Amino acid sequence: MLDYATLKIIWWLLVGVLLVGFAIMDGHDMGVGTLLPFVGRDDTERRVVINTVGPHWDGNQVWFITGGGAIFAAWPVVYATAFSGFYWAMLAVLWALFFRPVGFDYRSKIHDARWRRTWDWGLFVGGAVPPLIFGVAFGNLLQGVPFQFDDLLVSTYTGSFWQLLNPFALVAGVVSSAMITLHGATYLAHRTEGAIQQRAVRAATGAALVMVAAFVVAGLWLRFGGIQGYALATPVDPAALPDPLAKHVVRSAGAWWANYAAAPALWLLPALGIAGALLAALMARLRRTLLAFVCSALAIVGVIGTAGGAMFPFVMPSSSAPDASLTVWDSVSSHLTLGLMFWATVIFMPLIVFYTSWAYRVMRGKVTVEQIRANEHTAY
Repeated sequence: MLDYATLKIIWWLLVGVLLVGFAIMDGHDMGVGTLLPFVGRDDTERRVVINTVGPHWDGNQVWFITGGGAIFAAWPVVYATAFSGFYWAMLAVLWALFFRPVGFDYRSKIHDARWRRTWDWGLFVGGAVPPLIFGVAFGNLLQGVPFQFDDLLVSTYTGSFWQLLNPFALVAGVVSSAMITLHGATYLAHRTEGAIQQRAVRAATGAALVMVAAFVVAGLWLRFGGIQGYALATPVDPAALPDPLAKHVVRSAGAWWANYAAAPALWLLPALGIAGALLAALMARLRRTLLAFVCSALAIVGVIGTAGGAMFPFVMPSSSAPDASLTVWDSVSSHLTLGLMFWATVIFMPLIVFYTSWAYRVMRGKVTVEQIRANEHTAY
């Protein structure tokens, strides 16, 4: 079995892979939901939009469920503490996600314009709200979350829901929302044609510009806006048993940039985020739609990787008790648990990738207005 210190790093990387996988796979159908009321001008066009993701959206939820399960099993203290601090935010995500299965299944059951418009906006909520809240959550992580532990390692959150909606976190939410909208727009551009494709291309251009602008603003804000980062002030034994209180943490302006100064290669991540978004918009306008989708996916890798690279080894910093901040080293499960989960991932992750790839290959191709009109009684 791999040693404990190595497994801690591996699981930090695997959680990152799962978050990126969720953003890419479930993100594009959320982006499509966000764009649904705007790129589809009548019922037929909106059915075209829905049918581009209808056969796949529930399979893409596997990434969301797997990511949540991995955090629960690999980082149980993070899971428990996050759900204390972000309880209402996570409930808002779940409430928004409820609109997706119900909307996909019931929208076309009744041929009534008001009924269908209502579910169109429900699908919009289910697609637009989760990325916004996830971005706000990341913005709060970069500022620190007000929690602390008692002697029994029971966490206490001392903030409120409204404190989460601070200006920097909202900028991070804009980055996330625009990033997912861009991804959905490039997917729509690839799967549709005609007027719907043209609107999707315009949406991709706008979303890319908003994402890049907000991403740059967030980075400059972290560097020059007075937001303090976190740094370990005492040596840490990577192989030691987890103890979140057995360290000393200091806060200082610019601390989140320390990893970039120590490893300049990390600058490739924000560069990838910016270049990927701009190239995605350019390729969409040139009708190189598959390449646009790939560039959009690379932009997601760059943005999420930028946050991970800045925060390492911190996972959930504490603003009220910095020494209680959770890191890769002290918030994990046991050596045995991480080892068993690693081998389960080695076996099952390729299976997930294989059947997802197979499903997309089988159902590839354009969805057109003519197809919808010729198959009036399709599920979506």
